[in-house]
Order: sequence, then C-alpha cells, then structure tokens
Amino acid sequence: VQLQASGGGLVQTGGSLRLSCAASRRTFSNNGMGWFRQAPGKEREFVATIMWNASGTYYAESVKGRFTISRDNAKNTLYLQMNSLKFEDTGVYYCAASRHASGSSQVGHYGYWGQGTLVTVSS
Repeated sequence: VQLQASGGGLVQTGGSLRLSCAASRRTFSNNGMGWFRQAPGKEREFVATIMWNASGTYYAESVKGRFTISRDNAKNTLYLQMNSLKFEDTGVYYCAASRHASGSSQVGHYGYWGQGTLVTVSS
C-alpha cells in the first residue's frame, strides 16, 4: 500500500485544516488506519486511529474533541479534520496503514507510512 498525505499548511491558532491521505490499493479498505505527527526535535506521536470499517475511532488526549478521523473506503482515502488548532499541533503529520483490520496507537503496528505533510500553527 502506498500512501500520499496532503492538506497541510500554515494556519493561525484557532483555525482549521483538513488532511487527506490517498491510498494506492483497494486493500486500504481492509486495514486499520492512523495519523501520527512529529514535531521538530521530538519523537513521532500518535494522533488518531480508525478501524477498517470506521466502526471505531480512538484519539490522543491532546486532540480529543478537536480532531476527527474518518475514511472513505470507496475512494481509498483517509481524512483528519483538525479544528481549534493550537501552536503545539505544529509538526509533520503522517498517515499510516496498520497490519491489521483494527486501529492502533502503537507505531510498531503499522506497516505502511505516507511521506508526511507539514502543519504549521502560528500564534
């Protein structure tokens, strides 16, 4: 599975962005998916995950209530709607496909990664 993330950019505090992640194969629909982010000088951290059929989602506490993960299996596309953005949300956002149908917050459970898209939130 090849993943292509897009939608990043520069936004002011309190603003919104919608990230997209296009997958190359229909097997996307069988995989749990996730979003991770990495700020400069920090380790990659979990943001959100969704099960293969969108029946379940899970979020990091830092983004709960502000971010929404969703997917369109007919379009092989994963989304992350980000509202009420904060300066600390700045980083490179990566989409990833799990090796399993369920989602996960663990980096090691993901076998496929996109190239990342930069989100910069200005104060």
